[in-house]
Amino acid sequence: MEIGHFLLGLCAFHHFYGSVSAESTCKLKAKFNLSGYKDVEKKKVVIGGMFPVHMRIASTDGNTSRLPVSSGCEGFNFRTFRWTQTMLFAIDEINKRKDLLPDTDLGYVIYDSCFTISKAVEGTLTYLTGQDEAVPNYRCGTGPPLAALVGAGGSDLSIATARILGLYHFPQVSYSSTCSALESKFQFPTFLRTIPNDKHQSTAIAQLVLHFGWTWVGTIAADDDYGKYGIKDFKEQVEEAGVCISFSETLPKVSSPEGIQRIVQTVVESTAKIIVVFSSDVDLSPLITELLQHNVTNRTWIATEAWVTSALIMQPGVSSVLGGTLGFGIKRAAIPGLQRHLLNLDPYADSLTEEFWETLFNCTLSFGKALKQTKQRSKEVNGTLSRAVRGVPDGLCTGRESVAQLNNTYSDVSELRITYSVYKAVYAVAHALHNLEHCEEGRGPFNGKDCADITNFEPWQLMYYMKNVRFKVPHTGEEIYFDEGDVEGFYDIINWQFNSNGEISYNTVGRYNGSAAPEDRMTIMNDSIVWNNDMLEPPRSVCSENCQPGTRKGIRQGEPVCCFDCIPCADGEISNTTNARECILCSDDDWSNDAHDACVPKIIEFLAFGEPLGITLIVISAFGALVTIAVGVVFIVNLGTPLVKANDALLSFSLLFALVVTFLCSIIFLGEPQNWSCMTSQVALALGFALCLSSIMGGPTFLALSCAYVCIYTVHLVWSSVVYTYICYCAISHTFSCTVWLIILPPHSIKNTSAQNIKIILECDEGSVVFICCIFAYDILLALMAFIFAFIARKLEDHFSEAKCMTFGMLVFFIVWISFVPAYLSTRGKFMVAVQIFAILASSFGLLTCIFLPKCYILLVKPERNTEEAMRPRAKPRDGTSTGTSASLNTAATEVTATTASTAIDD
Repeated sequence: MEIGHFLLGLCAFHHFYGSVSAESTCKLKAKFNLSGYKDVEKKKVVIGGMFPVHMRIASTDGNTSRLPVSSGCEGFNFRTFRWTQTMLFAIDEINKRKDLLPDTDLGYVIYDSCFTISKAVEGTLTYLTGQDEAVPNYRCGTGPPLAALVGAGGSDLSIATARILGLYHFPQVSYSSTCSALESKFQFPTFLRTIPNDKHQSTAIAQLVLHFGWTWVGTIAADDDYGKYGIKDFKEQVEEAGVCISFSETLPKVSSPEGIQRIVQTVVESTAKIIVVFSSDVDLSPLITELLQHNVTNRTWIATEAWVTSALIMQPGVSSVLGGTLGFGIKRAAIPGLQRHLLNLDPYADSLTEEFWETLFNCTLSFGKALKQTKQRSKEVNGTLSRAVRGVPDGLCTGRESVAQLNNTYSDVSELRITYSVYKAVYAVAHALHNLEHCEEGRGPFNGKDCADITNFEPWQLMYYMKNVRFKVPHTGEEIYFDEGDVEGFYDIINWQFNSNGEISYNTVGRYNGSAAPEDRMTIMNDSIVWNNDMLEPPRSVCSENCQPGTRKGIRQGEPVCCFDCIPCADGEISNTTNARECILCSDDDWSNDAHDACVPKIIEFLAFGEPLGITLIVISAFGALVTIAVGVVFIVNLGTPLVKANDALLSFSLLFALVVTFLCSIIFLGEPQNWSCMTSQVALALGFALCLSSIMGGPTFLALSCAYVCIYTVHLVWSSVVYTYICYCAISHTFSCTVWLIILPPHSIKNTSAQNIKIILECDEGSVVFICCIFAYDILLALMAFIFAFIARKLEDHFSEAKCMTFGMLVFFIVWISFVPAYLSTRGKFMVAVQIFAILASSFGLLTCIFLPKCYILLVKPERNTEEAMRPRAKPRDGTSTGTSASLNTAATEVTATTASTAIDD
């Protein structure tokens, strides 16, 4: 490029001083060393071509003390040499046709770019000059005009040449430059191509990755515009779809063993099983060699069109590394007659063909060179010349070797993809020239309907026809036209499949059409794909496994979004999709199942009649009520006996009735709570205990009053009436309070969803805490008063200690309900109801047992003690110790009281 700039300056100087001859003002600063094919003699129009026949330029010693020499090339590439021969074949085919350029014989000038930008620039400058030496800005040749350039191979080569050719509006048609940067008509106004834009390929690869659900992908790109732009477009699309890039490496353009080893180490250490490679086969080949040495398997490689069908990387044992590779190939077609042309080469025609022949057959076409090599080998073996040297030397080519027998990639026409693209590019130029030549005067596109002369036209005139060309390719019928310089993005999806002998077959397993609707662009036959290591299922390539329903994704700090932890949803939350970002909260009536992937109705809990605990409580309650009724029956049967009369039968029956109520009201607590059951149970319990406690409180009061020293029968009756009136008052006032409670804020059933997460507890709400506290506070007050009266009356002496029994009964009552409070508060759900029922039953049984068991014992077991004598009070000892019953009086008043009572009864 520096040489070119310098020459541009020199010739500008020559242009300024036009009167001075070119010989005196221009000086050639460098001699280019270009190899290729040239046929311009007696040709009307010349088509230029540029192909990377060699893989690289030969290294130099960098000596600046002598005249610099243009570098040579090395690393012969049989595949690209086939492309070169395809251009020659197409031009020869066009020249033989009568319907295309019938009056024009095409020539050609084809150079080797050596897959290097500097060589591509050298060739471009030489094309423009028109002769072997480059004189920029001037067309110095006198031969036929150069129509267009077919080339220049890789994208970075075409970018370099297109920048120069664009200055002169010189048409360029590329057959393998796919870089998306070349679509810019501002930078590359005359660039066209017969191969799809890489934007289509990047989109296709992205859709392939998404199709198989791969979210963890490695990328490798060549250190050129083709690799950089291709990977950039691919990354933008997949990252937007949630795919993460595990690593991104760049292949060195020059030999760098350290760089290759570093890439191999990255591939080995990465957990990504899918690797996308945007590179040419030339740049990728060293990496494949290193991967083979490290035996890197269990990876699936995604290939671009630049290497998907290349034989350059087909090394022994490569099936273990690249087996199952998926890639995108451009359209394939058969070109009749091409193979015959490839096999019928004259090895002595030119230097490039000679090098091909010598490389292919590992011999030399030069007798002198062969003789020299034979002599050298003889000296190394015996130190003397052998007689064989005197005849035909070893290693000399005969020129009659069979190309077909070697089965080389050069002669393999089974996968003509880029070769077909070369064929189309030559025909595109030919059809544009045909349209230019057959322009009708007065109907042309230039300067008021002028036409161009095919023997002397300007590049920009041909460029007009190139942009508007439209034709069908011979033998295939494919219609070619340039849409803003590009063709449609159509690809075959190719799968590398190896047989047991290690032979590869490129199987088409799908298609991609970039011009179709988004949902119809890709079709792929999953069942036809053979994966690496003969796996039946597509490989998984994820940084983290999918979070199953019931979990959510937890992002790891400092890592890509594809790397995450699966966090189980909390209780009451679910996720019913894969890779959920958040868990969903269940409604109040629902709860998460064990897998946390669905909300299920909460368990409805209440103490049912039919469950074992409910049946047990019903039995106990019924038993308590029956026992209480039985005690009442016993009292009725023995109603006239001294024991029943001494304990006031009415109070006893009211107490028994209250106990029956408390026993039976516990049953109402069972079953599904309803509004009526909530009100009934609470009111029945409150009234039952109020009546019970009032009766108990009346017992010792009546006992104490009836046994007073001054007590007479009339007083006894008066105070009995007072006690009964008090009991009625307690019951009526309590009933009134409960009625007000039921009217204003009655108890009702509710669904308790907060007590237990997985359950809905059906329970009763008291309605008003104030009311229920007042109601049961009244019961507590009655209990305290009953206990006090019973405790005071326990010292009264009689044969049957009624007050002591009531005292013990009240102690049991208090113990039960004091124990009930912590037990009730520490339980949940139906067990709270069970605890409450147990407390009711225990306190009721306690009162029934303590108060009525001694009486029933006398009535049923010891009837001989149920006499007036036994019920009479005893005298108190003088020392004051208790020897009688609670009904005894002082000795001095005993007879008076007994007589008075007896007289009253007789009256």
